[in-house]
Amino acid sequence: MIAQLNDLYIKFSKRRTYSRLISYFMFEGRPLTTKGQWINPIIKTLHNFFKYLPLKKVDAPIYIIGTGRSGTTILGVIMSMHKQIGFLNEPKIIWNSINPNEDVIGSYSKKQASFILDESHASKKQSRSLNRIYNSYLKFSLNSRVLDKYPELVFRVPYVLKLVPDAKFLFLVRNGNDTCNSIDLWSKRLGKQNENEIHDWWGRDNRKWILLKDQIIKQDPDYSSLLPIIDQVNNHKEMAAIEWIVSMNYGLKFEKLYPNSIYRVKYENLTKDPVKELNNIFSFCELESDQRTTEYGSSILKENPAKSDFTMHEEVKNLFIETNKKLGY
Repeated sequence: MIAQLNDLYIKFSKRRTYSRLISYFMFEGRPLTTKGQWINPIIKTLHNFFKYLPLKKVDAPIYIIGTGRSGTTILGVIMSMHKQIGFLNEPKIIWNSINPNEDVIGSYSKKQASFILDESHASKKQSRSLNRIYNSYLKFSLNSRVLDKYPELVFRVPYVLKLVPDAKFLFLVRNGNDTCNSIDLWSKRLGKQNENEIHDWWGRDNRKWILLKDQIIKQDPDYSSLLPIIDQVNNHKEMAAIEWIVSMNYGLKFEKLYPNSIYRVKYENLTKDPVKELNNIFSFCELESDQRTTEYGSSILKENPAKSDFTMHEEVKNLFIETNKKLGY
């Protein structure tokens, strides 16, 4: 579906549909596993132009962070129905435009990338560029608040807060089994051979997985128990389990450090009682209540049966169970 649009979405709001199309065609790039990558140089040219426009601070952008395949897209699409919100679905091309060393997938750059970015990686130039691009987006899409869904920003909360100090983060969590099964299915469905490279969930020839191992697992003492087996792991579900473990623990760490900036959203609560959870999100993000958004959320969200366990190395399984418990599962 183009821009995550379907008949129901279009029926709910033509104006919101326009906003999503602007997002899709002018601001969101096309990653490795999708078609239409010819448009990326055009989008980058637009971004470079926007970076030189007059500076105007964008108020309190909202970020959806966590692990992909945990409901981040559907939450973004639902919130895009809100009258104030312009939703950018993984606009990693914007982030690569302001910082060429952040693309862990390798969709927009083959340069060396960093999983973790902190305050030391942020600059005034990057902050100005990001604000200018966001402000241009809000003008074109006729909105007042940016919603940027980029799960990997869970590793970069201090960096983002340095660029936009009033940012709000929605830390989306979901049962580990469900998330990992979904990642496995996604990679099998959309992964592809491209000339001499494999493009799948793990980026360009496992680039994301290699960076995750080298920059986090092998450097962080919290994951020392994985060192004896980490280079043996090659199963997509188990790889996903390790990504989920690390992502969730970074999210929990930053939730403690920045309690006024991060709100944890439990996917299962969102599907069970969309109206209550969406209103909690509106309150945290200082958004107006919006009946159309809650009605749309109620119409498309449904509870899903839990997925079964899968085989993991004992070292991974121990951390997996521990992380699930931390999240209340």
